[in-house]
Amino acid sequence: MSIEKARAYLKQFGMDSRIQKFATSSATVELAAQALNCKPERIAKTLSFKVDEKAILIVAAGDAKIDNAKFKAQFQTKAKMLSPEEVESMIGHSIGGVCPFGINDQVEVYLDSSLKRFNSVFPACGSSSSAIELTISELERCSNSAAWVDVCKNWQDV
Repeated sequence: MSIEKARAYLKQFGMDSRIQKFATSSATVELAAQALNCKPERIAKTLSFKVDEKAILIVAAGDAKIDNAKFKAQFQTKAKMLSPEEVESMIGHSIGGVCPFGINDQVEVYLDSSLKRFNSVFPACGSSSSAIELTISELERCSNSAAWVDVCKNWQDV
């Protein structure tokens, strides 16, 4: 089960006991915000893309949208999300629980600058009914991110 992969991964940072499990779904930004009783923008959604036949993850604020021009400038290719069938095999988690914890080898993780305006955010933990609250520095450390990027829009006016 993917939540167990995420839990085992977060254990090395001493954060596995901080995972929250919900009786209801937290598979979308809106559902996660309801389950956590927080603003949707504080949900750290993890988006899966294919770049040069490799999977990458972009972790962004819940209110941010991918800006195709910024994505192309950053990665020198058009933003192409993984298909639902590709997500679990290429990332290691199913849709609704995709997170940067306990993922398959060779998947690069990027953190979008839309997250930097918060002290803490809530990424999923491998299932459609889980999350963990992490400070931005904890997310940076635990996600093993390759870099901070600026590939989103619609959040700067908030």
